[in-house]
Amino acid sequence: MKPFQPVYVPIGVPTFHLESAEKLFHDSAELLTKCSAYTKVPEKMLLSIDDLKIYLEDCQPDLIILQNLTFANAAYASEVLHRFSCPIILWTLREPVIDGGRLRLNSLTGAYSAGNAMMMFGQGFEYVFGSPNEEPVQKKLAAVYHAAALKKQLSQVRLAQIGHTPEGFGFGRALDLEMLKTFGVTVISAEARELIAKAQSYILEDCASQKKEVIGRTRGLEMLPEKNQVDFVKMYRAYQEYVEENHISILATRCWPDFFVSYGTPVCSVLALLNDHGVAAGCEGDAYGALSMYIGMQLSGKAVFFGDPVSMDETENTVTYWHCGTAACSLAREDTGAAIGVHCNRKIGPTMEFGCKPAKNATIFRIGRKADGSFRIFLASGEALDKPKQFLGTSTVIRMHGDASKLVHDSVQDGWEPHFVVVYDDAKEELRVLAHMLRLEICEYDK
Repeated sequence: MKPFQPVYVPIGVPTFHLESAEKLFHDSAELLTKCSAYTKVPEKMLLSIDDLKIYLEDCQPDLIILQNLTFANAAYASEVLHRFSCPIILWTLREPVIDGGRLRLNSLTGAYSAGNAMMMFGQGFEYVFGSPNEEPVQKKLAAVYHAAALKKQLSQVRLAQIGHTPEGFGFGRALDLEMLKTFGVTVISAEARELIAKAQSYILEDCASQKKEVIGRTRGLEMLPEKNQVDFVKMYRAYQEYVEENHISILATRCWPDFFVSYGTPVCSVLALLNDHGVAAGCEGDAYGALSMYIGMQLSGKAVFFGDPVSMDETENTVTYWHCGTAACSLAREDTGAAIGVHCNRKIGPTMEFGCKPAKNATIFRIGRKADGSFRIFLASGEALDKPKQFLGTSTVIRMHGDASKLVHDSVQDGWEPHFVVVYDDAKEELRVLAHMLRLEICEYDK
């Protein structure tokens, strides 16, 4: 894949204060190249339509930063819009001096002209107001760069659905054309029995490297029956090879009852290990939950938690998210490490058994669907508390920034799916921007 290509388009006219504009041009270019070394920057300010046309001729942007250095009429924005359909952020510069004298830039009026043109073209866009040295501007631009790069990346991603969602879990089932159209993600499918057969074809000696990794990453494997230890390691190799051979970045796999009944060993801990290798691996066949995991992992640069909201405490203003043992080993508390146990209902192992480590900033996120089939995203934020395991399996306790009771009541009444992703970082702004770029409804629950 070609590198992510942002293109800086600084427009204006020569009848304003060009000394002020020139300084802001260079300061802006410096900031944008810090956001990405691949940012394309013109050699000079684009102060005529002819200058703009020449500059745009050899551009292939994945993101356009359209900045009014000075006022420029709608013809400038229109020249950009009829050529490209990639994400755009419109940047208005703060007027440098207010002294009762000359209007130096009139960037804001130019922004209204550009914004009106984009509305008429049906082009969604991000917007930022301020000078290059202002922290809110820097944060907004960084979020837009990150989200636009992820949008491009999604078009190269392959998601594997292993088996079907269990009965009553159809909310996670993805249609390949819808996934491709909305997110750019390619879906491929396989049956759970294919992975089971693959695992059964190995002998333990085939899986020496997988066994070594499991012993190094986890605690307590030796407490399980030998058959479950061996079958777990063999299944881990089967999934690893399937992911590598098919270039998979996201995995949504059926788990119960097949792996308990037909194989005799759960797949939970296999998914935990894959998540630590950067593969977004979700259980119960939830493709949109797994896609949400992938997005959270890319924005935070680390593993995320996937689970159900199972408990709410009004006095602590907390919601506990839990699942039966798929959390990445890297999320485990230091005092327990990535402990292994048996499934809470089936009493077969291995599953992961620990409380997750604390984090000052956490974002709760999910891509969901409405009754009409359209997509939306859930957003909330809080702090992951330093709490031990709450129930058999893996869990994390989030003290919400908003009202936890209201969040639970409203999100249940709004019909959200029961699986959520906890991102161990503040990723809300990037997720807002990405949702705008993908034309998804944003539902925030921090009030």
